[in-house]
Amino acid sequence: MTFQNPGPEDIKALLTRVKTIAVVGLSPKPDRPSFGVSRAMQRLGYRIVPVRPALDEALGEKAYAKLADIPFPVDLVNVFREAAAIPGVVEEALAIGAPAIWVQEGIVHDAAAEKARDAGLTVVMDRCIWKDYMRYMPG
Repeated sequence: MTFQNPGPEDIKALLTRVKTIAVVGLSPKPDRPSFGVSRAMQRLGYRIVPVRPALDEALGEKAYAKLADIPFPVDLVNVFREAAAIPGVVEEALAIGAPAIWVQEGIVHDAAAEKARDAGLTVVMDRCIWKDYMRYMPG
């Protein structure tokens, strides 16, 4: 069975309830998709928390080496990593009690997505959070 994303109403509800987004794999380079998407979401009012080893800060926010290092709860883990890294990120997200995980466009790992969903997380995969925001959110 192939993984199915939540429908438009569930995605809208998720984007409405989320305030703090931990971005795993956020690049400090402005020409990278992770930077552009994160900056766009930040400008829409979301708090972006960079998660990337060896990065001190990005977009004016302190960066953390891994999800477990973030000293406050996050509402969503947004992942810009290759498919092979997704199971590990899901494990980290489960360990910190994150309620949702969003795996960016072009990245698919069905088994990890199913595991996260079976554990109770809202899971969106192979979609761009910014594009979905622009598609589904009023304003």
